Amino acid sequence: MYDISVPLRPGMPVWADEIAVENVPVSTVAQDEAAVSRLVMGTHTGTHVDPPSHFIEGGDGADKLPLDAMIGPCLIRRFSTRFEVTADDLQAASIPAGTVRLLLATPSAELWDVPGFHTNYTGLALSGAEWCLAHGIRLVGIDYLSIERVDSPSAWQTHKTLLGAGVVILEGLDLRAVPEGEYTLVCLPLKLEGGDGAPARAVLLEAGDSGGVDAGRGSAAIPNKSLDISGYRPYDTSYTN
Repeated sequence: MYDISVPLRPGMPVWADEIAVENVPVSTVAQDEAAVSRLVMGTHTGTHVDPPSHFIEGGDGADKLPLDAMIGPCLIRRFSTRFEVTADDLQAASIPAGTVRLLLATPSAELWDVPGFHTNYTGLALSGAEWCLAHGIRLVGIDYLSIERVDSPSAWQTHKTLLGAGVVILEGLDLRAVPEGEYTLVCLPLKLEGGDGAPARAVLLEAGDSGGVDAGRGSAAIPNKSLDISGYRPYDTSYTN
């Protein structure tokens, strides 16, 4: 199993106008018997998903993203391109027919070790986005903070093309330790109601390491058991032990 999420921490690289991460203790075990912290961060911090509402007025939020698009067979391909991955790059990458989840590993991942936000990352060109639509891709991911370069000549059309077609965009991955190949992706973003983005935990499972996921169907294997709640009662603030 590969954890392809980046750690959330104060001082981590964030988008130029994104709020910095804060993780501030509110109470501690030593003084208050239980530790609780206040977490402050933007919706596009670290490993996260982009829903349609990120660029499309009235589009669905993060809580409406289809989970089946984010769980199931997945392909990783590496690209040495320093600027934009084009349709020609994808066509030359031997991506099998029927691939529906595609992760792009680029040189940009090294920027996770460099303080601050950097604009010289690799993005997906508009032609690459159009290639994804033409080939039935439902999710496309990349290993820095945006699927699209901030100075792309297409002026955010990569985002709009993918999101307008219902393709899930998964950004902020760390794929450096993962060889090219086929895996099972499990990506679960926070169910942030109406969110224009949502932080996510994403892992890749290798063949034979199902981890409770039915890789053949791309859905969580949930035991068919009913929960007996007869011994439970609603929370009562007046109850004392």
